Amino acid sequence: MEIDERWMELALEEAALAREAGEVPVGAVIVRGEELLARALNRPISLHDPSAHAEILAIRQAAAAAGNYRLAGTTLYVTLEPCIMCAGAIIHARIERLVFGAADPKNGAAVSLYRLFEDRRFNHAVAITGGVLREACAEILSGFFREKRLTSSP
Repeated sequence: MEIDERWMELALEEAALAREAGEVPVGAVIVRGEELLARALNRPISLHDPSAHAEILAIRQAAAAAGNYRLAGTTLYVTLEPCIMCAGAIIHARIERLVFGAADPKNGAAVSLYRLFEDRRFNHAVAITGGVLREACAEILSGFFREKRLTSSP
């Protein structure tokens, strides 16, 4: 678990950068063994791109670094449980393992709202570990939305 926490700390750094940029604070990193292939933050607002979730940007970056659209033998660390779009990209990229921090009861596609990775009809299985640094991952999100509500109140 110590290795998972170390990589999740890096994903939290990306989430903090997203928060500073006014984006929903989600961060992701992709590793193969001890090699960092990618690190990314949520950027849908700044890129005017609804697909610019941290996971998608990290997958694109890792695929470029690996020189292959298949990311076999990799682990994706993300501070928030992936949505359906990101779950699909994780499966298509053949990521071996997903590690997430906070569950997402409204959009989560790993364990909360949907359990896409358990569907054996897909031609790729992804191992899942949830709840790594859960409190820190949840707090950066809840703090962001708490601040948004305070600044938008009359």
